[in-house]
Amino acid sequence: MADLLNQLLVHQYEAALSTLRHCVTECPEAAWQKPVANMTFDQVAFHTLFFTDVYLCLHPDQLKQQPYHQQNETLFRDYEEMEPRVQIQHYEKEAILHYLDFCHAKVNETLINESADDLAAACQFPRKSFSRAELHVYNVRHIQHHAAQLILWLRLDHQIDTPWFSSGWRD
Repeated sequence: MADLLNQLLVHQYEAALSTLRHCVTECPEAAWQKPVANMTFDQVAFHTLFFTDVYLCLHPDQLKQQPYHQQNETLFRDYEEMEPRVQIQHYEKEAILHYLDFCHAKVNETLINESADDLAAACQFPRKSFSRAELHVYNVRHIQHHAAQLILWLRLDHQIDTPWFSSGWRD
């Protein structure tokens, strides 16, 4: 049963991340740092990926220890996302696409290694009182929430449509 659940979760992550990738690649350069709700487009994309990355960790303390973070210190700077403050950093599209590729690979690596016991265990994140499996569903919902913001903004302000991604990673 764990294999089936893992496969289902991978497919849903891939669909959500493919949707986000589409939004990022289709965003016009002139609009990349324009407001979308209370952040700019690039900040929404980074925020979405940052918390995808966070919740794929077994514990929040693992985040900064990852080789990707150590090799890309300028991307993460002072980890402002972890602070209760307004974001001020901006991000290049290429860096966001690279981070998206990292998160996609991390989804596959994480879920291939999680057993039924791992998925049933309590997640190790403060203020989250549910299982590791539910944390994955929560994470996919978070990606979809922000992708929907970006989809609406692209459609209303730039007449850019977004296809439906069912599953499977799309470049």
